[in-house]
Amino acid sequence: MMNNLEPIHRLLVPEVYVAFKTSLGGLTEEEAALRLEQYGKNEIQQVKAKPLWVRFLENFTHLMAILLWVGGFIGFLAKLPQIGVAIWMVNLINGVFSFLQEYKAEKATEALKKLLPTYVKVIRQGDVQKRLAEELVPGDVILLEEGDLISADARLVEETEFTVNQSTLSGESRPAKKTSEAVFRQDLTRTELPNLIFAGTTVATGSAKAVVIATGMESEFGKIAHLTQTVGDELSPLQKELGRVTKNVSMLATLIGVVFFVLSVFVAHVSVVESFIFALGMIVAFIPEGMLPTVTLSLAMGVQRMAHKRALIKRLSAVETLGSTTVICTDKTGTLTQNEMTVTDIWLPGNIFKVTGTGYAPRGEIIAEGAKGSSHQDDLEQDDLRLLFRTAYFCNNSRLIPPEAEEDPWTILGDPTEAALKVVALKYEAELGQEQQGCSRIRELPFDSHRKRMSTIYKKQNQNLIFVKGAPKEVLGVCTHFRQAGEDQMLDEASRATIIEANDNYARKGLRVLAFAYREVNEVSGVRSVTSTYSAEIIEQGLTFLGLMAMMDPPRPEVAAAIQKCHSAGIRIIMITGDYGLTAESIARRIGAINSPDPKIVTGIELDAMDEKALSGALEKEVIFARVAPEHKLRVVSALKEMGEVVAVTGDGVNDAPALKKADIGVSMGIAGTDVAKEAADVILTDDNFASIVYAIEEGRAVYTNIQKFLVYIFTSNMAEAVPFALFLFSGGSIPLPLTVMQVLAIDLGTDMLPAIGLGAEPPEEGLMSRPPRSKGEPLLNIKLLGKAMLWYGVLEALASFSAYLFVNWHIGWPAIPLAREGT
Repeated sequence: MMNNLEPIHRLLVPEVYVAFKTSLGGLTEEEAALRLEQYGKNEIQQVKAKPLWVRFLENFTHLMAILLWVGGFIGFLAKLPQIGVAIWMVNLINGVFSFLQEYKAEKATEALKKLLPTYVKVIRQGDVQKRLAEELVPGDVILLEEGDLISADARLVEETEFTVNQSTLSGESRPAKKTSEAVFRQDLTRTELPNLIFAGTTVATGSAKAVVIATGMESEFGKIAHLTQTVGDELSPLQKELGRVTKNVSMLATLIGVVFFVLSVFVAHVSVVESFIFALGMIVAFIPEGMLPTVTLSLAMGVQRMAHKRALIKRLSAVETLGSTTVICTDKTGTLTQNEMTVTDIWLPGNIFKVTGTGYAPRGEIIAEGAKGSSHQDDLEQDDLRLLFRTAYFCNNSRLIPPEAEEDPWTILGDPTEAALKVVALKYEAELGQEQQGCSRIRELPFDSHRKRMSTIYKKQNQNLIFVKGAPKEVLGVCTHFRQAGEDQMLDEASRATIIEANDNYARKGLRVLAFAYREVNEVSGVRSVTSTYSAEIIEQGLTFLGLMAMMDPPRPEVAAAIQKCHSAGIRIIMITGDYGLTAESIARRIGAINSPDPKIVTGIELDAMDEKALSGALEKEVIFARVAPEHKLRVVSALKEMGEVVAVTGDGVNDAPALKKADIGVSMGIAGTDVAKEAADVILTDDNFASIVYAIEEGRAVYTNIQKFLVYIFTSNMAEAVPFALFLFSGGSIPLPLTVMQVLAIDLGTDMLPAIGLGAEPPEEGLMSRPPRSKGEPLLNIKLLGKAMLWYGVLEALASFSAYLFVNWHIGWPAIPLAREGT
């Protein structure tokens, strides 16, 4: 579309219209129709998936399923159709069960569509029209206002107090201030450019006009959809290991069968037909027919137990994969934190305060930390504090929405930072809203990137009240006094230095700090003309500094303990966030995710400059990835997997979807998570509680342990079943067979399988989370396990049972057992 080679964000507004061959009046209907045909609809396209019938049949054609089909066929060969039918039914039940469990696993792109609004306001042929979002084309001029979902990527050409909540793309919890001015900085990622807006994000405040620059799959949203779709499914560690076990067991059983067939014909001189049936019996004895249903049930029981712990599993194999996890890559906003800005500290000249309570519910206390003075002094300090809160409440455009039901959370409309200020003000004095109704707002000077301040002017009787908030240094720059103990005092250099030091101390802790100032103008003193101009130069001068408020997006209260458990279990935590490095490091330290005094912080721009070797080196240390884009997160996950790690990724936004899909295990938040993240993930935490992942990992480890218990049990039993055949062979047939093939199958499907399934359903053992993750190269079926099962337990069981067999024969008369075996 653009003939100009200059990037779109560097163009002046008139140049934007020229570059996209549009105008203030928008496109004509004819031109829009041509572009719709050229670029296609503004929608997310789906990659063609495997047909449903193919995915269904895959559950019946893997190696273990083939073994069971063969086992059933052996039953028919042995003229035991009831056994053959029983084995095949086991296979059918397991295949159907697995298919139903995974039926809903591939819907990420459909969820992406749900996030796009249905209608949008667009200017066509000079008229404002309401059109379907899918009809938008590059060059369309769209109108946006507070609360609107954004339907396509666009370049702003006009804006008024415009901010966008783009946390679903960037991970940044605060709304991003947007401008229509050209941007020439080179240290910003695409999603950080302040004059671009993106599909799938939301208008937080203000209004704007923008020119569409990308739609559908060409938008940032579409690129994420493409990443999500092109990340292929990979076998879980358990699936890989079961495939290896099945292959090894099949080879072992077949080899034993062949050897015994040859020995039966040439050593025991048994007929070829009988020797064949005999060899089949040996194969049946060593094939663990119950392994697949036991594994499936063990996984299903783990799913049920996880559901009680608020973790929903979408893919059965994901249960055990969690137990193998060695690294958790976690988002910050909404995952480790509550995604609710909260004021935590207040600084007044002469005292500091802590604020209790989190979230948007106006419940908590303001607790003084300084020394108490006289009663009169305390009253004056309370007056100072009240004026600070009054300023925070009046210089504010947000709205708090009470819950409809007692168990529902408080919600907000507007900027989360302003909402946090209103919440802390109401914690101090609930009647501030009524006081505001007694005043009339006559002017607002909105925040802008140059002044870094916001001012509101209220009229109350014969007074004009000016309330100001903003960045501490910029607010101090227009103050001449500061309020302490009810009196205005001159703001000298020492006082300024003290305030700046307090601000820096909070900033080093990763807190966001705002300063507040106040001015009272009496109309009768002849300054009515001053306020009538309402310019920032006249209004924002001669102010009285009131204090500082420090805020943060607080960590979830249970996260620190959960991360400590992860460390005890040998699991690394790596934070990957769109937020700034200092904020991310502060949160990471608060929750215990990092311990070193100087962790490596890698930004998205620095990551772009790294080669794979440098990235691997960074990942071997304590590291935080900050200000990253979706493709960065995907690259980190890919690098970890190349290093041999089993990677779990947690997240809740659209930006997390590709990494959730690429990871060995994707974990999405159920409440704050977008539909995209939920559909791309393998596990959904229904309570958004990071601690739930610890329970899920414990269950995953239990599944692996239970499968090993089953294998020990089943090979112990198989050895005992095989010994009579060996004795029959090596005795030249003088020791009759105590078991027929039918009886061996009956034992496998009954007395073996049911206890084995019981072992697979056992809950986690004590101490599982104090062990390191199992090695990725550690086989499920190893020499030690086989030796213990077959050469120790199996031999002991065979000796005990065969001794009983020989004793009965000796006691009743030789050979008595074959007669009973044959039913005569």
